[in-house]
Amino acid sequence: MPAFYDERGASVNRRERPPGPSGITDPKVSPLVLIVDDERSNLESLERIFAREGWRTASALGGAEALECVRRERPAVVVTDLMMPGMSGEDLLRAVKAVSPETEVLLVTAHGTVETAVSAMKEGAYDFVTKPVRRHAIVKSVRQAMERASLVAENRALRARLAELAPADADGGLLGTAPAFRAALDTLRQVAPASATVLLQSESGTGKELAARLLHRLSPRAAGPFVPVNCAAIPETILESELFGYERGAFTGATQRKEGRFERAHGGTLFLDEVADMSPSVQVKLLRVLQDGVVERLGGTQPVRVDVRIVAASNRDLAAEVRAGRFREDLFYRLDVVTVRLPPLRERREDVPLLAAAFLRRFAEQNRRPIAGFTDAALRALDAYPWPGNVRELQHAVERAVVLCRGEAVDVGDLPEALRGAAAAGAPAAPAGSLQVPLGTPLEEIERAVIRETLRQTRGDKNLAARLLGVAARTIYRKLDRDGEGRLLDPGEDDGPPRA
Repeated sequence: MPAFYDERGASVNRRERPPGPSGITDPKVSPLVLIVDDERSNLESLERIFAREGWRTASALGGAEALECVRRERPAVVVTDLMMPGMSGEDLLRAVKAVSPETEVLLVTAHGTVETAVSAMKEGAYDFVTKPVRRHAIVKSVRQAMERASLVAENRALRARLAELAPADADGGLLGTAPAFRAALDTLRQVAPASATVLLQSESGTGKELAARLLHRLSPRAAGPFVPVNCAAIPETILESELFGYERGAFTGATQRKEGRFERAHGGTLFLDEVADMSPSVQVKLLRVLQDGVVERLGGTQPVRVDVRIVAASNRDLAAEVRAGRFREDLFYRLDVVTVRLPPLRERREDVPLLAAAFLRRFAEQNRRPIAGFTDAALRALDAYPWPGNVRELQHAVERAVVLCRGEAVDVGDLPEALRGAAAAGAPAAPAGSLQVPLGTPLEEIERAVIRETLRQTRGDKNLAARLLGVAARTIYRKLDRDGEGRLLDPGEDDGPPRA
């Protein structure tokens, strides 16, 4: 019996579909609707209904095929049958929302599965339509889903644009132009709209909390709370109650119920900094929250459901911690969905003057000091220092210099002693446009240093850098690829000799 009817109750004509892919052409023509059903006749019926509305369509006979299409084409709407062999419509819904959060999903279901469809809506489905499907009902629902998808996309684009136009962050911590840093920032912006857990693996002082706040600000949870927790700063005996809360009488001094950080972050983002410092018992409880989405307060018996996005951070290599037996392997894989590495300041030296200037403006205004900038000697000292404390150390150094500065510009004498010592002990500063390399430096490292410095001098123009170095642009890509920097360059660029 046909599953699809027009508004008069007549069966939709099942004419053969014209040959050729349902593929995507210019996205400006119309939104794409992906139809998923294990019965080809149902696919063809819906394709004809949607074609009359001028919508482009793609079709899939199962969940796995549909998911590949979602990854490749990013459709505006997915219309899927609920009951399918293999991957069900509900399983497909969860997968689509993980891969393409902006895609709206409509479920087509029989009367006997309405309760399941309602449950799926709680997991993010836009709507469900019961069989037999009538033309006006499915068209109306898909059109509304398209409008919502369009609004969400516009809001996200506007939010990202505002983030680019606004100052990088209140303290300049996410300011920089170095290729490795911009790549990390691009990754953060790309994963922000999704619900996936993000792991920030970086040294102390590189701006992990600022990165977590950026993820929250650019996500659909931006209106919800952002709750940071420094796991290393809270004693082990207290961390568990801080995260999960406790009931009255759970322990001596627990005179009333207290919500934990997970409950306070409901609907928002929980930032777990220095997660490697968690004790094994807390790791076990965190794993359960990530698996089941529920917390249980200390002394309580009733689980509490929470809707929280986790952003974790560590200044240690968690994979190495797992190998050493100090961190649970199953928890590591739960956290390691998307890993972002923020480069240390010594790997983005071209950003030191930019960051220093931003900090100087901020602290000069706060302290009402008419300081114009840095002397050349001070800038050379800032550039020569290795910055083991990264951006945080630079921030404190500039704040100290602003407070102690007696002239119109910060000089070497205003900087901390460690910076003055490094500048005095080091070799004379290299002339502009040159690079100093210590004796004994491996040749490969020298090549990469020269390439990075040339890219800095050319402001990231790899074609110009290739001409200056006398190599092909692809050579630059290949040599930097070993450090993960090559992905910033287009491997499809000119592979021939450099152009004169």
